[in-house]
Amino acid sequence: MTSILHPPVEGAAFDAFLQNSAPASRDHERWRQEDGIMPALYLSHGAPPVFNDAHWMDQLFAWSQSLPKPTAILIVSAHWEAAPLALSAPAAGTPLIYDFSGFGRRYFEMTYQTPDALALAAKVSALMSDTEPVHEHPSRGLDHGAWVPLKVMYPYADVPVLQLSMPTHNPDRHLGQQLQPLRGEGVLIIGSGYMTHGLPFLGRDSWERNVIPGWSRDFDAWAAEALAAGRIDVLADFRHAPGMPYAHPTVEHYTPIFVTFGAATDPTAPPKVVIDDFQMGLAKRSFEVA
Repeated sequence: MTSILHPPVEGAAFDAFLQNSAPASRDHERWRQEDGIMPALYLSHGAPPVFNDAHWMDQLFAWSQSLPKPTAILIVSAHWEAAPLALSAPAAGTPLIYDFSGFGRRYFEMTYQTPDALALAAKVSALMSDTEPVHEHPSRGLDHGAWVPLKVMYPYADVPVLQLSMPTHNPDRHLGQQLQPLRGEGVLIIGSGYMTHGLPFLGRDSWERNVIPGWSRDFDAWAAEALAAGRIDVLADFRHAPGMPYAHPTVEHYTPIFVTFGAATDPTAPPKVVIDDFQMGLAKRSFEVA
C-alpha cells in the first residue's frame, strides 16, 4: 500500500517541492524593524515522512512565507531535554542529529548548513538570569524536531538556527518570558512538538491510512477549544485532558507549547491556528502567537 511511510520513491515529494516551491524562499523579504515583533510558533514537527507528504510541506512552507524571513531562529524541541539550559553548537554548518530509525538511507544523509549563530547565542545567554547559566555545546547538532520542519520552511538554510534544551515539563512559561525580547529583534521562537504523540497506541490503519484514534481526536478537540478561549490554565491541566494518557504517554511533545505561550505578548489571547489536520492518526495542530 502506498503511503507517506512507503512511497514509490523516497523523498520524491521533497524533490518536487525543491524544484517548484522552494525557490520562492530566495526572494523572501527579511524582517525589518518596521515589521514589528515576530510571532512565536508551536508546531507539530513530524519526522522523515514529512518529506513524502506534499500537503504537509505545502502547509509548513506557506506558513513561513506568510511571515517576514527571521533574522535568526531559536527552537526548543521535544527531543532535547536537559537542565541546566544548554544551546546547540553556534558555529556555521551545525551538524544534524539523526535521532530516528527505520527510514530510508536518504534521510540519514541530509544536511542543513545554517549560518553562524554566535550572535544569537550571546543574546540568549545575556537574557538568562545569573542563577540560570546556559551551557554552549561545542558540537551538539540540531535534532529532527528542529531540522525536519526547518528544512521545509527555510529550505536554503539561510537563517541562523540555535536549539535550546527543554529544562522542565512543568507548565511554566518562565523560559519563554525570558526569551520574549528576542522577538523584537526579528528572532523566530519555536516550540517544536506534536499535538498528539501516542505512538505506542497507533494501529496499522493509522500508520498506513491516517485513521484517527478516538484518543487523538478527543485530545485535539480539547486543545482546540482551550486555545480558542485563551485558557492557558486549562492547557496546563493536560494530564487530565480527554484522551490522556494515550495522547501523550510521555509529555515532551506537548510541553514546548508553554515556551511558545511564555514568549507571547498576551498569552491569554487566542492564537492563530495555522495547521489543524492529522497525519498517521496524530494531530498536527500548530499555531502562532502575537
